[in-house]
Amino acid sequence: MPARIFLALDTPDIAAALTQMRAAGDAIDGIKLGLEFFVANGPAGIRCVREEARPLFLDLKLHDIPNTVAGAVRTAVPLNPLLLTVHAGGGPAMLRAAAEAAHSFGAARPLIIAVTVMTSLDDGDLKAVGQIAPVSDQVRRLAALSQDQGCDGVVCSSHEISLLRQDCGPEFKLVVPGLRPAVGELADQKRVMTPGEAARLGADFLVIGRPITAATDPAAAARAIRSEIARP
Repeated sequence: MPARIFLALDTPDIAAALTQMRAAGDAIDGIKLGLEFFVANGPAGIRCVREEARPLFLDLKLHDIPNTVAGAVRTAVPLNPLLLTVHAGGGPAMLRAAAEAAHSFGAARPLIIAVTVMTSLDDGDLKAVGQIAPVSDQVRRLAALSQDQGCDGVVCSSHEISLLRQDCGPEFKLVVPGLRPAVGELADQKRVMTPGEAARLGADFLVIGRPITAATDPAAAARAIRSEIARP
């Protein structure tokens, strides 16, 4: 299946989120709403944007004691996200609790996606917080842990796609942010690649924000990215 484009709506404003989503048109496969939006608007804001029936990536990056995370997962399921994130650094018990809470909803459950190493971090950042570099090794450790505890996939940078496909197999979902067209700016991302490169390496979901939302014609920008990822 071709990689799916999820539009990152990185705004706390409901009207702006709806405008950005509508401007991208049918060239996107879903939307991503994250912590900034959720803190500003709560579940009611999520429901407001979800009224237009776009598949939802709810990127809350849950990280707490296992019981609390399990409860948060159960609370999030009625919002009908396709993907829901937890932090892989929460450890095996927390990851297992999140996966079990999601699985208790059967076919209606979201996919639990564990965040490995944020794409804004590099080897120097890992060393600064006492983690073992290089980044690729840490991502592989956390991906293996997440898979072992029942998670459905991970968030990783495009640079780890090939390694994780080799380690975790073809069914494990890889969600890849930090993507920029060849002429785009890096902004606050450090480990980046183009959408076409990430798709050809085997990404399942491409999370793309500013290259679409900041474009003069967001729908045209999204269509151009879709054409790029369709090329062999």
